[in-house]
This record gives sequence, C-alpha cells and structure tokens, in this order.
Amino acid sequence: MTKQSQRLFVLIITFSRIPLTLMFAVLALTALMNGINALAIAGFIALVTAATTDVIDGYLARRLDVCSKLGAYADPLADKVFYIVTWPVLLFLAVMRAQHLHGLMLLILTVLFLARDNWTSFLRSLASEHGGDIRANWSGKLRTAVSFPVACLVYGYLQWFSSVSPTLIYTIEGVGIATNVISIVVYTREYWPYLMKARAAHG
Repeated sequence: MTKQSQRLFVLIITFSRIPLTLMFAVLALTALMNGINALAIAGFIALVTAATTDVIDGYLARRLDVCSKLGAYADPLADKVFYIVTWPVLLFLAVMRAQHLHGLMLLILTVLFLARDNWTSFLRSLASEHGGDIRANWSGKLRTAVSFPVACLVYGYLQWFSSVSPTLIYTIEGVGIATNVISIVVYTREYWPYLMKARAAHG
C-alpha cells in the first residue's frame, strides 16, 4: 500500500466511529422499547467497536507514519460524535429505569463532556490562528482512554447489571468526571497565551 492509501485507510477507521456510534444509539433505544436482548447485545458490540477504533487509528497512524493534519481534526470530531450521542442515550436509559441519582451523575458527565469539548475547540481555534500545536495533549489522551471504556461499562451496567450495588459504577463515573475537569484545566493553561493574544488583538 502507498502512503496515500494507508492514510486513507486510517481515516476510514477514524470516521467509522461515527456510524458505529449511531448504530449503538438505534440498537440500544430499540432494545429498550421492545425488550429485545439480542438488540442490546448488538448495541453493546457496536459501542465497544466504536471505542476500539480510537485505539486502532492512533496506533496505525503512528506505526505507518501517516499522521496528518486532517487526521488531527478528524479524530476529535469522531470523538465528539461519540460523546454527543452516547452520554445522552445512557442518561435516557438511566431515567427510563428510574435510576434518578444515577441519571444525575450521567447528566453531570454529559454537561462536562459537551462543555469541555466546546471549550477546547475554541482554544484550539485560537491557537491555530497563531500557529500553535493543536494536537491532543496528555490530558486529552487520558480523558479518551478513560471515557470510552467508562461508556461501555455504564451501558453494560444499565442493561444487565442494574441490580448490582451502584457504588462501583458511581466511582467509575467519578473518574470520568475527574478526567474531564483535569483536561479542562490543562488545556486552559496550555492555550492561555493564545487566549491572551486574542484578547489583546481585540482590545
């Protein structure tokens, strides 16, 4: 394979996260409404596969040395779609199962994910105008490494293990909340100089 075809292959893997995530949502909600466990299992497989693509595309991009600026934008875009779709679906499932405290935890997670992603996109846009590095830093990678498995575990809990003590799942979600907060702080500190430049430029 040429470098161009290898780069295209990696991008296809990255963008596959989007239809896989949408497939999870459709299957999970259909399984809820109709009580069909096979659909829930298929949804779980779609969710795990979507999460796995984030590991595979990054590994292949580095292994094949086909990292690109398009890939640097495509990967966080696919991640955003994953979060925008997955967390509201999980929140809805918790509420439908009358897990109100759990629903509150998932609401906090959902708001944090959306706020963090919009804030970092804003900061990256400012940095890009001044030639800054827009690649994910360690806090973003940590957040992703934690968030994808957390989403899979939460769905498994909601679908099959709700009778288990919720303490463990609350702790896991707490880790997700903490990594989001850490990422917000780290990105703000990293891009603060560009924020100050933009403020100075616009008075």
